[in-house]
Amino acid sequence: MRRILVVDDDRHVRQAIAAWLKGCGFRVAVADGSANGLAALDDASFDLMIVDIFMPDMRGFESIRLFHQRAPTVPLIAISGYAFADAEDDRTCLRMALSLGATRCLRKPFRPSTLLRSIDECLSEAEPHRRHATTLSAVTNRFSEKADKTLSSEERANTG
Repeated sequence: MRRILVVDDDRHVRQAIAAWLKGCGFRVAVADGSANGLAALDDASFDLMIVDIFMPDMRGFESIRLFHQRAPTVPLIAISGYAFADAEDDRTCLRMALSLGATRCLRKPFRPSTLLRSIDECLSEAEPHRRHATTLSAVTNRFSEKADKTLSSEERANTG
């Protein structure tokens, strides 16, 4: 079961997203701001993050940069309800979020189907990398075990 972290300062947005995702079979953790969201990343691993771009305890796009920096291999969907003066400002905002590490950007309000489609795309794109990392980790662990056994045999031979 995939784990998703939802970070948004708006309680209603957090609850709605969590309900949609749980109904789709995801395990969901929520955080009410960047500090609690970053703490959640320290306590658990996630397959995907949904992070509000503008939160009271962060300036501008700082949340996207920090979350991506803390978990660079975890896909991040940036969300924002901030109203821009025109469509060009909106596109500039989304480009900025992508340049700071977001995998996708969604403007609030969005439909559950739009969010689920973005999640599916992000997880599908990340899957080959996740499988590669899992394989690499298994190979590394196997070599470490063999090295430990070899070292133990050599130590026994030298003391005996």
